[in-house]
Amino acid sequence: MQTVRLTMAQALVKFLNNQYVSVDGKENKFVKGVTGIFGHGNVVGLGQALDQYKNEMVFYQGKNEQEIAHVAMAYAKQKNRKEIFACTASIGPGSLNMVTAAGTATVNRIPLLLLPSDSYACRQPDPVLQQVEDATDYNVTASDAFKPVSKYWDRISRPEQLMTAAINAMRVLTDPAETGTVTLSLPQDVQGESYDYPVEFFKKRVHYIERRRITENALNRAVELITSKKKPMMICGGGVRYSGAGEELKAFAEKFNIPFSETQAGKGTISWEHEMNLGGGGVCGTLAANLIAKDADLIIAVGTRLNDFVTSSKFAYQNKDVQILSINVNAMDATKMESMSVVADAKDALATIKKALEEKGYESAYTTEIQEAKEEWNKEWERFENIELEEGLSQTRVLAELNKLLDEDAIIVSASGSLPSDLERVWRPTVADTYHLEYGFSCMGYEVSGALGAKIAEPEREVYTFVGDGGFMMGHSDLHTSLQEGKKINILLFDNNGHQCIHNLQRSQGINTFGTEFRYREDNTLNGSYIPVSYATIAEGYGAKAYRVSTLEELKEAIEASKKDTISTLIEIKVLPGTMTGAYETFWRVGTAQVAEDKRVEMAAVNMKEMVTKCRPY
Repeated sequence: MQTVRLTMAQALVKFLNNQYVSVDGKENKFVKGVTGIFGHGNVVGLGQALDQYKNEMVFYQGKNEQEIAHVAMAYAKQKNRKEIFACTASIGPGSLNMVTAAGTATVNRIPLLLLPSDSYACRQPDPVLQQVEDATDYNVTASDAFKPVSKYWDRISRPEQLMTAAINAMRVLTDPAETGTVTLSLPQDVQGESYDYPVEFFKKRVHYIERRRITENALNRAVELITSKKKPMMICGGGVRYSGAGEELKAFAEKFNIPFSETQAGKGTISWEHEMNLGGGGVCGTLAANLIAKDADLIIAVGTRLNDFVTSSKFAYQNKDVQILSINVNAMDATKMESMSVVADAKDALATIKKALEEKGYESAYTTEIQEAKEEWNKEWERFENIELEEGLSQTRVLAELNKLLDEDAIIVSASGSLPSDLERVWRPTVADTYHLEYGFSCMGYEVSGALGAKIAEPEREVYTFVGDGGFMMGHSDLHTSLQEGKKINILLFDNNGHQCIHNLQRSQGINTFGTEFRYREDNTLNGSYIPVSYATIAEGYGAKAYRVSTLEELKEAIEASKKDTISTLIEIKVLPGTMTGAYETFWRVGTAQVAEDKRVEMAAVNMKEMVTKCRPY
């Protein structure tokens, strides 16, 4: 057997550089590079390897470990999971900073390869700087914290263990049903240890992402259920996008006169203009989607996890005869809410079920309900367009204006606060893959990093991230990285003086304002005046171009000017607190205090308990 002497880290880089995926006969190089921050735990091991192979594996220098991992996640998401970046960090706090990003990727079913550094396998310099010790189990280190948020976890304690670990990592990363975060923990000494690796380990490997076909039995069950229903409704989830099933879902809806709502991950797969598209459904949903959902007798959930926001905490489907048919490659997702499960690829399943239903001559019983619901929502949207407030700008009105101002092929990114709810209701994408929302974890701090990841994935498109002042404060170091790399991103910063969506929730449950706005401390409480912050100045300090907006005319001027800029921009938009969109025909369960000195809180708890009786228990 022919071998080559390499360090474990060199072998890892060489292996990653030869991984490819094939989907429907189209082949892509899978690992496009590495992002990271070097410290004593990785700079002389993996860092040396990356330097040695710098002409083969591109490296992006991050400024915060959580944020660089979010860059990698956003890149993979924008590439529809067909290409990834790996992430490296030093031992201890550096690596632990990536745990949040690991959870974000796993919840969103996005492939993310993390390479945290670990304590010495030999234990000679023990305890080493930044090592976390467990007095009951010395095999436990800080890297074990990744286990609950990883789909695959391994520690490479000997250089030859890399081979099985790396192959298993690729198995999970390229599995559409089980993908998420893969963590390969790299002890500092082992990174630099050498081994005679078989040359064949570094051969080109093509991982075939096969479409899981619907079985005949599952097909028959699905057709029987659909044909027994008169008013079905579909949900377009992220699985539709990642499967490339947009045309199949659209054809299905048109053929059988079945409307569909969208999840945050599925939104934008089909143009908002399509006659069957009702917009977002559930807690962040439109009036049209939630009205139709309330009366539907069948929910065909395609590629969705059916989380509490999509289902309004299992409240959205009120028809006593409603059943759920779930099409998903992930078996756990396919069985949620006691669904009739079809464990299959969305593209294949929709096309196959459509053919069978055509033979049956099936058509829904909808007459004018779909159009009427859409017309009601369009009236509400027109109201958004005409909001005028003497005190300042309404967030909802600003979003309505931005719909018109941004180019239709521009990518928009968001993740946290009130903006995702507003965007799912108000944003109107016409071009596929331009709506990029991380809302499985709704991770504050994803927004700026996500924009950079999307820009690296789509360098020819303008990328705009929608972020509140709270989310911006959570993380914006990748604005600096975008300037360093010459990757222009545009930050639309909505300044409403705090976490206003949580402030709204707080007050809706009878609770006084407490710790949710950015105010000075006064009389030992945080109820003083708002703290004035110039976010534009922060951006200018990095070297970005900044604009300050307090009127619609200034907004238009800033957007048009920013389109001509060649470096990253930040547009600071002052919006009034509490001016986001409201809920439509929906309910969201929260843990309201059942006993309190303030009777408003107790009344809110009583109302909450009453609403829960109208929800499905499981």
